[in-house]
Amino acid sequence: MSEDLFGGGGAAGGPAPTGSLGDAAGSHLPLAVRMRPRTVDEIVGQGHLLGPGSPLRRLAAGEAMSVFLWGPPGVGKTTIASVVSQSTRRRFVEVSAVTAGVKEVRAVLDQARRDLRVGQETVLFVDEVHRFSKTQQDVLLPAVENRLVTLVAATTENPSFSVISPLLSRSLLLTLRPLTDADVSALLDRALTEERGLRTTDGHPFELTDPARQTLLRLAGGDARRALTYLEEAAAGAEAVGDAQIDDDAVARAVDKAAIRYDRDGDQHYDVISAFIKSIRGSDVQAALHYLARMISAGEDPRFIARRLVVLASEDVGLADPSALATAVAAADAVAFIGMPEGRINLAQAVIALALAPKSNAVIVAIDAALADVAAGRIGQVPAHLRDAHYAGAKKLGHGQGYLYAHDAPHGIAAQPYLPDELAGARYYSPTDHGAEAALAARLTRIEQLLGRDASGS
Repeated sequence: MSEDLFGGGGAAGGPAPTGSLGDAAGSHLPLAVRMRPRTVDEIVGQGHLLGPGSPLRRLAAGEAMSVFLWGPPGVGKTTIASVVSQSTRRRFVEVSAVTAGVKEVRAVLDQARRDLRVGQETVLFVDEVHRFSKTQQDVLLPAVENRLVTLVAATTENPSFSVISPLLSRSLLLTLRPLTDADVSALLDRALTEERGLRTTDGHPFELTDPARQTLLRLAGGDARRALTYLEEAAAGAEAVGDAQIDDDAVARAVDKAAIRYDRDGDQHYDVISAFIKSIRGSDVQAALHYLARMISAGEDPRFIARRLVVLASEDVGLADPSALATAVAAADAVAFIGMPEGRINLAQAVIALALAPKSNAVIVAIDAALADVAAGRIGQVPAHLRDAHYAGAKKLGHGQGYLYAHDAPHGIAAQPYLPDELAGARYYSPTDHGAEAALAARLTRIEQLLGRDASGS
């Protein structure tokens, strides 16, 4: 391939980067670090960002701008920062949002201000920027707005959820796409053949069998860093037994099981929970169980899953199956009581029950319609006969006069106005013909007849 995310090549001059990007050629460093590209032309898998005149090329050429690099792990966010660090003569400073506080960020910006006075520009690379607090992001804002630094920020989480709007609006957002199997396969080949890649102790290249390659591609799931990490460990295991061939058994020994790509605090969190809810709503029990398993395996808080099921029980099942809410609440109580891993069984039972239950959104439609009327000012006065008549002077105001006690009426339903006059005829709850709600629809029709209303509720 003409381009590769972690390919070889020469480096342009410039100040050496610090942090994880420093000394990328050192033989003691992990394979994934050694194989990072050193020019923009060596980057592969992000062709939509590499066209002539693209922001990425202009950034690497030294143009002052601030960018957010958003994408899943192992697709080249740190790689792009590495390329920028080696293709410009600006001072390059790396900060990890995991360890840096406001004090450290201010210190970097103060130094950048001093350097700028003597003509030295600064590129500030912030890794895992979604872990920065609002206060830390506020500190960056003036520096970005005045171009005191060129900010390159990497995140696995959708910046819309994690970055303050003023900072995001003053920067470019570059979305990185997952790598294809072809991209990762080319990466494996380069790691096996280039000098900075893998070599046996006698200097000969390793051989990767086709089954082992397919296993690595499957386990990597488009994550270049993961693929290289697994390859390096498999090579070490093969060499330990005097073998220069990396076969499927060597890979299996190196990797106990595939790590699931899922960030509890990141965009994958929102994507997976969204697919989970929509699968249950769509009555696809198999898909619902799949997404439940992904969340459980990734260590998602089971209480969060349970809370979502409680909401769904009323929002998407409602009175089509009145037992749905009780089932969801019981599952939530069980998870809180016994914990994991046993709680997975209770969650699974609730998921299956809710996925297979008849569906109705009539409950949420009803309350939202009523709230909309209130928000629009359609409130009106409570009818006098329904007002509280228990305090002194209430009768003089006419409160409670003419009120009909429902239990004295035939069928326990007293025909009298209940809504304010301004809302006479308002209809919020319209039951479906799904499941148990079909019986409620018939009952509601009969009640409205006894209340003296027609089918429209008036």
